[in-house]
Amino acid sequence: MRQYARRFAGPLLVVAVGAGLVAAPGAASAAAVSATIDVRSSLKVRSGPSLADRVLGSLRDDQRVSVVCSVTGQSVRGSVRTTTQWDKLSTGGYITHAYVWNSGTIKRCAASSPQAAAVKVKPGKAISANKVGTVRSADGKVNIRSGPSTTAAVRRVVGNGTKVTGVCAVPGSTVSGTVRTTSQWNKLSDGNYISHAYVVTAALKSCPGAPAAKPAPAVTQTPEQFIKAAVPGAQLGWREYGVPASVTIAQAILESGWGRSGLSAVDRNYFGIKCQSGRYGTLANGCHEYTTQECTKEGTCFTTKATFRTYASMGHSFRDHGNFLKVNPRYAPAFNYTKNANAFIWNVWKAGYATDPNYYTKITTLMAQQKLYQYDTWK
Repeated sequence: MRQYARRFAGPLLVVAVGAGLVAAPGAASAAAVSATIDVRSSLKVRSGPSLADRVLGSLRDDQRVSVVCSVTGQSVRGSVRTTTQWDKLSTGGYITHAYVWNSGTIKRCAASSPQAAAVKVKPGKAISANKVGTVRSADGKVNIRSGPSTTAAVRRVVGNGTKVTGVCAVPGSTVSGTVRTTSQWNKLSDGNYISHAYVVTAALKSCPGAPAAKPAPAVTQTPEQFIKAAVPGAQLGWREYGVPASVTIAQAILESGWGRSGLSAVDRNYFGIKCQSGRYGTLANGCHEYTTQECTKEGTCFTTKATFRTYASMGHSFRDHGNFLKVNPRYAPAFNYTKNANAFIWNVWKAGYATDPNYYTKITTLMAQQKLYQYDTWK
């Protein structure tokens, strides 16, 4: 069996999403980095940074390629490393960095790089940036108002399932709705406003001149109250998907800061699960774009934008966490230990769930200190 003993000579960047075959010698730009493929058979070149994207071609072992820049995409475990980094080649395709050796620093792809072919429009006709959303309400009719406030005049009312066209987003009165609790209001194409708490839609840009968004509502739950609220959803997640409730609760505590993070307080997302190309699955109810910080393994951090799933309740978030682990093949070994919480989270961590070398210790310490094992229902 071949031994993979090459040494990684350059820094590995985990970078923001951008856009990405092999160039003939001399075809790469001056900024391109030369790299070598390390694969047992062949490596697929794809149209985007995901194993689900269209295959454009393939590369053989030891083949040299020119890498223009790198993006963040689907996590892949390869012969060199496990990583979410994908490399954009000089001819436009993408390969996972999990099978790549390089000696130079690969820069991040510019966030403004085109992601799709331009939309053809008639001369003189502007391309609309408006987003069509759907009203979701379990509270009856939803008010369309003259301003982004619950005290503004009501212009009309709309029912569940109504399509509304959003132009941009502004901060306003905080509303707890069917979709989420938020201070965002969507300005509609007719100049009126609807609370984002009742709308499922793609992310809207801030309206020109809009003030900064209001901070997330303060969370005043005690640890005891948080755990009590978390138990039903965590136990249902175990019954449906096999993730021990103690693991789910401990991960929620660590990743949401006891529910105090803006993502959990506003959108009830306790695990940072993202939307993928606008898709949010069957347990979430929409997507919400946030400005966030991401960091390289060398500790260099940068600001970027990411779109996260939103949920109607904590329980839905916990169940989606179980579903996320269950359907992802990389975590399959953990499900041999659905009645052994420590072994389960050890295998999840080993599969690359978190880069923190102390993640397993932090989770098991929380499970012991907070007496979370008592909620594992098989006992």
